[in-house]
Amino acid sequence: MCELTPKAGTPNRSVHLADPGALRAYAHSTRMKLVGLLRVEGPFTATRAAELTGESAASCSYHLRMLAKYGLVEEAEGGQGREKPWRATARYTVWQGADSEAAEALNTAMAQRYFERMTQAVETRQQLPREWREAEQFGDDVVYLTAAELAELGEQFSVLLESYGERFDDPSRRPEGAEPVTVLRIAFRNCRGGKPRHEPPPGHTPLSTPPARPSCVHRPRRGAAPERRRRPFGPERHAAPARVGRLLVEAGLRLLHSPAPPRPAEG
Repeated sequence: MCELTPKAGTPNRSVHLADPGALRAYAHSTRMKLVGLLRVEGPFTATRAAELTGESAASCSYHLRMLAKYGLVEEAEGGQGREKPWRATARYTVWQGADSEAAEALNTAMAQRYFERMTQAVETRQQLPREWREAEQFGDDVVYLTAAELAELGEQFSVLLESYGERFDDPSRRPEGAEPVTVLRIAFRNCRGGKPRHEPPPGHTPLSTPPARPSCVHRPRRGAAPERRRRPFGPERHAAPARVGRLLVEAGLRLLHSPAPPRPAEG
């Protein structure tokens, strides 16, 4: 897995993580955030990193040194101590082929990071100008593909994104009004194991199979005293009264807002 698929053969384009220690080190929300910020807004110092992330300068300095240990960032020229600038070593981080628990943990951490960024974008959407609100993409689709077709789709998408890649390193190629835009690439097979749900197993005919009779239905004996219902405890103990109270409040509100019935005529 990787954050984006870089163009092969391009120097200083990507950094590959294979060591479990490096994978575990990168699977940290603050470190992933720092690397992403350095790629777009760097170089910057630990003090500036603290302003951008909300962490302390000491914490950012520590995380930057850990990232440098595994080749994700490096010191830039000028400054000393916490005023020493840092820069990202590559535009992409790749860990394809790393099959280990550390790699799976990094995949999960990255997915959580994607979710956080997407949630933030949705919550702040109204702050954007109308043209940007209408242009942003948010949706999903289901298509039937083979594994080879899915891989080919990813390559086609990489080619499409690469046509805008030169703008990243050369600001003079950016048209007026161009802004940084995050593009998330997520595509996965719905059925995660075994046969897809819509395909019955061989020899199975659903309509000819009689419904299974439940074997665990409790029926009380004739003449037996009704079973006393055990009173729940803990949070469940207060769940039923809370629901009853909510229903009573809703009923009361309906009575308040409903028209009064006509009064009978006097005399």
